[in-house]
This record gives sequence, C-alpha cells and structure tokens, in this order.
Amino acid sequence: MAQSPVLAVDDLRTSFHTRAGVVRAVDGVSFRIERGRILGLVGESGSGKTVTGFSIMRLVDPPGRIDGGRILFGGRDLVGLSEAEMRQLRGSRLAMIFQDPMMTLNPVLRIDTQMIEAVLAHHPELGRDEARRRSRDALGRVGIPSPEERLAAYPHQFSGGMRQRVAIAIAFLNRPDLIIADEPTTALDVTIQGQILYEVQKLCRESGTALLWITHDLSVVAALADEVCVMYAGKIVEQGAVDDILDRPAHPYTYGLLRSVASANMRGQKLYQIPGMTPSLLRLPQGCSFRLRCGRASPACFAAPGMTMLDPGRFVRCVHPLVEIEA
Repeated sequence: MAQSPVLAVDDLRTSFHTRAGVVRAVDGVSFRIERGRILGLVGESGSGKTVTGFSIMRLVDPPGRIDGGRILFGGRDLVGLSEAEMRQLRGSRLAMIFQDPMMTLNPVLRIDTQMIEAVLAHHPELGRDEARRRSRDALGRVGIPSPEERLAAYPHQFSGGMRQRVAIAIAFLNRPDLIIADEPTTALDVTIQGQILYEVQKLCRESGTALLWITHDLSVVAALADEVCVMYAGKIVEQGAVDDILDRPAHPYTYGLLRSVASANMRGQKLYQIPGMTPSLLRLPQGCSFRLRCGRASPACFAAPGMTMLDPGRFVRCVHPLVEIEA
C-alpha cells in the first residue's frame, strides 16, 4: 500500500484583495511531497512561490487570504484549522526557514535560550538539560564548530552564514514532518551555500523530513531537489523529476530560466535574458500568461492551457511544449 504524502496541496488559491483589484498570487496550485523528499519551487520574483509557502504555514496577512483549495498535511486540511491549532503545529511538525535568519533569531537573546525555549514549547516533558543537549547536537549537525560554546553566543556574534545555519538547526530541532525554506541561501557566498545544501539534504534523508525549497535559482534545485515545480504568474507551468526537467525542459519559460543560468563554459558570452517583463497579476494577458514573452506563441495560446501529462509524473501547462507529448 502506497504511503500517504506528508503534504498534498490541491488547487490552492490565495489572493490579495486591494483597492486596485484582486491580485491572484497563487492560482490553482497543486503538488505533493513524500517523506524524506525535497521539492524545489522555482520562479522569478512575483511568480507566487513565496506566497505559496506562506499559505501552507497559514501566515498570509490581510488583505491576503486563501480563497480556495486544500492543504492536506498528515491527512488534515490546514485551511480549516484555527490559529491556536496552527500554533501547535508550527515549530513542532511544521517549520519554516526564512531568507533572513534574523526573522527567526531574537537579537537580544542568547542562542541557547532561543533553542531551549523552542524545544520546551512543544515538549515540556523533556526538561532543560535534555533540551540543551538537543540544541547542542542540532548545532553540530549543521556544521557549527564548538557547539557547546556557541550556545552561549548572541546572534550578532555569528557571521551571516553561521546565523543561517542556526536558523536551519532550529527548524530541524523538533524533527518536523515538513520544512518550508524560503530562499535561505540567496545572500550567502557559493562555498557556504554548497555546504548548507549538503547538510540540509543529509538531514532530510536521515530524519525523513519532507522539504519544500523555494528559490529562483535552478542551479540550487539541481544540487538539492528530487522534484521541481516551475511557477509563473501564480500557476505551476511545469513539474516533474528534477533530472527530467533540467535535461529536457518542456515549457518555454523553463527553457528560458535554464538559459539564464551562468556557467563556466560561457566566458565572453552575454548572459541570456527572457524577453519582456513578468506581467502584473492585476492585468494578466488573456490565455497563457507567458505568451507575450514566448517565441512559440500562436493564436491557440489565447485559450488558457491546462496541465498536460507528458509521461508519468511529468506535466506541462503549454499548447506548444518543447518536448513531444506521448500518445
């Protein structure tokens, strides 16, 4: 019997109701993540990927709201839970790593105080000594040297990369079922980024934690994820196994993103840019949202395309995919 996914997002719709109109930031998004698996959610700024993560955590503030769909986590629909029920899940079974680690860390409290409180808030039966041991071990697992000594430090005594490691350690502290990571390595240098990606991948495999990694960088997804969903203008336009999509992208937008990644063999060449700009979510073009930037667009693109299965587990939202659709 197949194991149920840790997270199953079904037709999620999140909008911001403003004076200028309704901004459909997340428009019918669906995906699932199995235990111990890593899903990369990729797209340009404004594509809706961060709002998707915040919707799962139920952290969308007014005028934003979830207008429809289901977020099944461990069989429970998070959309219908009260704020008190969500607080019980956040930090224990459901955790988030933010792009800025100072959104997680309190600058005036020592690291041990913050980590011990994070453990005892959900497991008061463990006691302070066990909570401290867990905190020390968590710092060691993310590669922080002398973790016992570092527990007594304040956040400002860490470098940016070390602060992000602490934030990741806190996310894994209570061994959650799911972690959502919102571009947590964007501001770090490549060497530190590579180390953190390795450690995060290892922690997910060892603990069985499912991970949703939100990023604009396909090179990060290539190094980390098992599967990928590519978002554009609030919709997923392509999804499937990471190797399949990176080796043979089917959507013209995915192909453009891949061409935009700098590589060692392009010295002296101009970096490719996708033509045009991401459309305003208040004024999306009729039909396919990408058609005004797409070299393959035709009159058929004036009708909104649905998701088409290319092969099992591989889907694309395009009437002119780059990969031939099997009969």
